[in-house]
Parts: sequence; C-alpha cells; structure tokens
Amino acid sequence: MALVPSHCPSCGKQFKDHTSVARHMSQPRSGCNSWLDDLIQLNSILPPSTEHDPMVVDDINDPQVDASSYDFWSQGEDLDSEGGTWDEDSEVKATDYFPEPPLAFEEGYTFLSLFDADENSIYRKTNLYYPFSGRREWRLAAWLLRSGLSMEKINSFLALEMIDDLPLSFHSAKELHGRAESLPSGPRWKSQVIQTLHPTKSPAVLYWRDPLECIATIFNHPLFCNCLDYTSRKEYSTTQRHSRIYTEWMTGDHAWEMQRFPVVQLSSELFYRRTRHALLHCQAIVSLHPLLISLANIYMTTRLKSSSNAFLLTALLPVTKFVHKNKRMRGVLQDRLVHNCLNIVLEPLKLAARNGVMMSDPMGRSRYCFTMLASYIADTPEAMMLACVGGKTSPVTIAMYKQFGDPFQHEPRTRAKTLEQLKIVRSRACPDDLEAFFREAQKLQAIVTETSSSQLSQVSADAAPPGVVVAVRALMHFRYLVQSPSIDDRDLTRITAALDEFHANKHAIIAAGVRQGKGGKVIDNWHIPKLELMQSIVPSIRNSGVIAQWSADVTEHAHITEVKDPARSSNNNNYDPQICRYLDRADKCNRFDLATSLLDHSEDTGVVGEEFVEEDDEIDYYTDVIPTELPSPTRRPGQPRPITDYFSIAKILQQKEVGSVPVPLRSFVVRRTALHLAYDPSIKNTTVDEVAIMFGLPDLRPAIADFLYREATYGSHIHSIGGPRRAAHDAELPFDKVQV
Repeated sequence: MALVPSHCPSCGKQFKDHTSVARHMSQPRSGCNSWLDDLIQLNSILPPSTEHDPMVVDDINDPQVDASSYDFWSQGEDLDSEGGTWDEDSEVKATDYFPEPPLAFEEGYTFLSLFDADENSIYRKTNLYYPFSGRREWRLAAWLLRSGLSMEKINSFLALEMIDDLPLSFHSAKELHGRAESLPSGPRWKSQVIQTLHPTKSPAVLYWRDPLECIATIFNHPLFCNCLDYTSRKEYSTTQRHSRIYTEWMTGDHAWEMQRFPVVQLSSELFYRRTRHALLHCQAIVSLHPLLISLANIYMTTRLKSSSNAFLLTALLPVTKFVHKNKRMRGVLQDRLVHNCLNIVLEPLKLAARNGVMMSDPMGRSRYCFTMLASYIADTPEAMMLACVGGKTSPVTIAMYKQFGDPFQHEPRTRAKTLEQLKIVRSRACPDDLEAFFREAQKLQAIVTETSSSQLSQVSADAAPPGVVVAVRALMHFRYLVQSPSIDDRDLTRITAALDEFHANKHAIIAAGVRQGKGGKVIDNWHIPKLELMQSIVPSIRNSGVIAQWSADVTEHAHITEVKDPARSSNNNNYDPQICRYLDRADKCNRFDLATSLLDHSEDTGVVGEEFVEEDDEIDYYTDVIPTELPSPTRRPGQPRPITDYFSIAKILQQKEVGSVPVPLRSFVVRRTALHLAYDPSIKNTTVDEVAIMFGLPDLRPAIADFLYREATYGSHIHSIGGPRRAAHDAELPFDKVQV
C-alpha cells in the first residue's frame, strides 16, 4: 500500500493528514486544483498504444505518480453545484432498488396514436399537414401564429402583393385562426363562476384545465421518453452502504415509503405565485394568480431546462376585489377564495392519489399511477397563505417569529396539526362569522403582520470581530453546500455543522451592531423566517432529494412564457380568457408541429435558419464531407434551431474505414460529453476589445497578455492557466484582430 503524502504535490505545502491535502487541492479557486488537469494533459501528449482507440480518453497511468491515492471529489468541502465535473456513475457505488418494481401493461396509447385519433385524421392520410396544403404553408402559418402579431397586422401581412400571389389556403387572420382551432387539442380549458358568501366588485371566474389531463400529457410526451424515473431507490457512495447519496426525488425516503405497491407514483410538482406586473405597451398593472404543474419523475437535469417545457399552466385563479369595510378582511376573503379554487382544481389529483388511475407512458405502455404531491414551489407570503398562517409564523413548522433564531428544528407543521388548530378555533367561533373566527385564530397563533427588513452592514477587512467573520463564513458555507446536485450523508453532516457554527457565533453579530434595518437602526433579534427554514433543509433532503431540483428559476421562466407573454398579446381587456385562448392555440401548434416532425421523414436537413446567420459569416460547404447515413437534425416545437445528435454522429464516424472520412474527426465523445469542433470561426475579423464587450470579458486583454508572457517564458513546458492578472487592462498585444 502506497504511503499517503502529507504535503501538496503541486505547491509542496505541508498538511497534517491526507484529508487536509485533498481539501486544499480541491478548492475551485486554488491554483493547485489544476495539478490533476496538468497530469491529464501530460498523459494525453504521450504516444498512444496501438491497441487503443485514439478517440477514447484513458485513465491516468503514470508510474511515477499514484493519482488514485488522492480522493479529490469525495473529500473536502468544495462541491461545485454550478457546473463541476461531478459524474453520477463515478459517485454511486451501490444501489438498492425497491423490491417490487412498478408494472407496465400493453394496450396503452402513444402521442402519435392520439394524433391519429383526431376527427380530421382521415384527411391526413393523403395530406399530413391538413388543414394546411403542405409543409411550407404550415411553416408560414406556424410562424404567424407564434409571432404575437395582432389580427390586424396579420391581415396587413397577408394583403402584401408578394404574399397575395402565394397559393395559400387562407387569406385572413380569421381564417388562419379557424384552421388552428381545428388542430388536435391537448387538455382543454374550461371556466367556472365561483360563488362567494361575501359580495365582490366583479364575478370570480376560475379558468382551469384538468390537472390529471395535464399530468397525463406530460407523462405521455415523447420528448420525455428517456427522462422518466419510475422506481424508488437508495444510492450509496460505498459498496458497504455506509453513506447514502441523495439526488433525484426518487432517491429520497418519501418516494421509498410511498411505493408500497407495484404501481407508478407520479409525483406532482406545483408552482403557485401571486404577481402584479406592468404591461409596458399599455401601461397597465395586471394581477394574476397562475398555477403551474409538472412531474418530479422527470430527471432533474431535464426538468430544470426551460427548453424542455416540463411545466404546464393548469389554472388561472381569480383575482377579485371583495366589498368589506375592513381592509384586512378583504385579504382574508381573497385567501379563502384561493383555497376554494385550489380544492376545485386539484380534486382530480386527490382522487387519483387515493384510488389510482391508468396512464400511458411515452412508449405506449399502460401503468397504474398514483399522483402524489412532491413539492409546492411558492414564495414565502404564498407559502404562509397556503399553510393557513400569517405574519411571521413559519409555514413549515409550528415556530412563532420569536423562535426563528432557535438553533434546532421545531415540530413540523403537518396536516394533522393544522386541522387540530382549526378545530380549536372552530369550537370558539363560527366560520361563517369571519371577523370573530379571525380574532380567535389570532389569539391561537399570535399572528404578527408587521415585517421588517434587515441587513448586515458592510465591514472592511480586519474591521469585524472574529466571531462575526466565523458566523458569516459558516452561513455562506451552509448556502454553498446545500446547492449541490448530489449530497451524501457526510455532506449532510457538514451542512448541519455549518448551521450549528453560525448559531454558536451569531451573538457576535448582534454585539457588533452590524445587523441593521432601515435607517441604520440596530436590530437585536433573529426574527428571520428564512433562518428558521434552514433547520428544515437537511430533513427535506433526506425525504425529497436535493433542494436544487426545486429551483424556481425554470418556473420563473415558465411564468413569463405561460402568463406574461400571452397577456402582452391581448387587447388589454379581460386578460384571463385571452391568455387561455392564446395558450390553447400555442399548444395545438406545438402538438401538430411535433407530430408532423415525427411522421414526416422528408424534413430537410438544414442546420441553421437564415435568421441565425450573421451578415459577415460565410458557411464553407467544402471543408467537411459528412456521410449521408448520419442522423439528420430534428426540430422541436417552438425551437427554430434543429437538434443534432452528435453522440450518434461520433459513433458512426469512428466505425468508418480509414480514408473514407476526413481526419482528424471533428465529432467525438469523451465519456458523457459529445464534442463537435468547427473548422471555420464564426466571427472572422474583430478586435480584442469588441470580443471583450460582446462576451462580457472585461479582463480578456490582460488575460491574453499574461498567457503570451507565460508561453514565451515556459515554452513547451506545462504551465497553469489562471491566477491573478499581472498585465494592465491596456496591455499591448502583438496583434489587433482575432477570430472567434
């Protein structure tokens, strides 16, 4: 067994043990973390063995250095969630799947079978693009329908002399919209007037789609064919199963406990938000309460991509002004209306969670599914409203605002606890007497509605007491660790230790007077809701997987595409029905586009549309010879750029005979990454400063100057890339123009 060194092999600094060495070398900003990359580069320039494929990257095999002695990725506290080199296969050493896997049956349906079941499918036997004359007309129609142009502007476009000469089957926006309405439909929108016990200034109208149909649409979507997780499992970082790994929802304890029967648990993911945004073109303030839904069974890497369109808008909850003399009661009535609407919308999911329902996966296999609620993504005010609490009461535990700074987790706020509290209030006041009922609820929960913002005042180096530095560092460390896409039991221990360290030193922040509110007033308490929420993060990771998968970034983007953009395309009057009509038409276009793309094998293989080609770019069609049997690029609905499968291209090119394709190959695969190199630059003539502005690289010029200096100094020797910039921002370079 090789002796474990106690010094850094890069800088030679001494450490007490192997763990400290690994932690030091694993720091992302350390210059020593490039030591392993240097070894890889050194190994790559050695002559390859004739029995190895030149396109395969082998492991390091240097007899002088035992790189396997250093556990760079499992030790230390440097897990980079932003885009490190974490590889699930290299981390997971053992997996225990649920004993009874979910069953799948035949005689289900697929996306294309639903498309063929449409009432107009008989006409598509001779014309796939019916009710349009062909693919070219459909492309034009789809562009007009997705452009956001008003009907008046579409009519103006169709009236142009050049367009009027085209043999189009439609000549007005009304005819175009009529043809779009006849396309195969997904979940249909419906409306319902909600009766309220108290008067309102306008009727409360709920616009919604059956959430079970939305779930079935997502579950059956062909683009998620290889992205669905059906089986609960427990993953471990060692074969001895000492350290559990938590990643996806299906790796948590809740998924394991729910899968007690050989069925598929479809875990719904809901996003609710109350918003007020301005429509700039009409200077109007619009209040919307959208409810979006998705599936936690979709792999995290796919679900968190905005282009995957994994979230569907399932309801627009009514925003109605109540007539009541008490302003606070008007807010309570609005919250009660939201709860009533949620009961109506989510009732199909509740029944399916209780009794189960048959659904078809993308392969057309029928599965017995139960729709469980995996997460509810909402801002703090909405979370408190949904939990029936107010002010600074915690929505996830029974802690009150004065207990937010406690260094331990309070009792979780469960369904039973909430019903117990409501029962006590109901015994003291009638729910129909709203004001009396609310007063009793205030007595029980000691609701406090006042809020205060606070901040840590900026301090310069060496000006803060050591306790303040330790507390702030522990809090930053905690927030850094919890963002990892893969967390094991050792990481959970470090997360807990970081939070405990903050609580042990937080008194120094109060003593130093750096926790301040508005006007620089010192705050001497820790009544911060998010601080109390941190105590629930470790239990949440054990139960539901890493918290990175519940990020609101993708739902914020979906909120724009599903709500704001449709609202902007309206006539600024009665927004909700126009949003629903817009989304219904867009959904029909997307479904039709996807189905015709899958069925029409004669789709052209153009790489990029003209709108994406810069004026100065010249496409060289003679620099590469691509075999005709390579897979053609495919298009997704709403995405003008085609998707090219470089994994398949690289595999086919590697199997070609020597001399049949140009070498070196421009497409190759390294483990799970496909690389495609271009012969010609995209930008052929520009200055360094223009590139710096274009890509947001203010230190590009000094970085190039430093690189040229090191290259001239070290020559062919390996030298690290990184570190502080030595050159000035106006450093002279031996050239003025560059290619990108």
